[in-house]
Formats: sequence, C-alpha cells, structure tokens
Amino acid sequence: MPQRFGRPGLLGTVARTAAISATATAVSNRVNRRMGERETQRQMDAQAQQQTWMDQGAAQAAAPPAPPAAPATDRVSQLSALADLKAQGVLSDEEFATEKARILNS
Repeated sequence: MPQRFGRPGLLGTVARTAAISATATAVSNRVNRRMGERETQRQMDAQAQQQTWMDQGAAQAAAPPAPPAAPATDRVSQLSALADLKAQGVLSDEEFATEKARILNS
C-alpha cells in the first residue's frame, strides 16, 4: 500500500476521535467525582458547625445566669459622699481610710 501524505485516512480519523472521546470522558468523570467529594465535605462541615452551635446553645442554656454586678456608680457615689464628710471635718483620716477600704472591698 502506498504511503499517504496530507490528511489521515478513515482509520486514522476514527482512532483520533476515539482517543479524544476517551480522554474527554475520563476528564469529565474525574471532575464530577471531585465535585461530589467537595460537596460531601461541605455538607459534613456544615453539619459539624451546626452541631457546634447546638452544643454552645445547650451549654449557655444550662449555665446558671451570672449574678448581677454591683453598680459601679453606687461605689463612686459612696466614695464621693465619704470624701465630702472628710472635707467637712466629720470624719478623721483613720475613719475615712477604714470606710474607704470597706466600700472598695464590698
């Protein structure tokens, strides 16, 4: 058979088409598999995050409420009144120090 130059013959074209088709199928299958794996991972991450939120909500619901903090303005007003009494001469330095320590430690 004589050697052909130029375009491939019928068998060459069929072989090339089969190779291209097989490659495209393999690539498509791999892309679909990877997309499925990523979607599965996203769903697992979402479920884990939802479980974490539920656990945190249960922990917060189970925790006793914090006792209300003593208002800072109450201490400030008591200290101001104490300083006024000392300035008026009603309290001595020792009495002022004792009452100040009592207010700050309460």
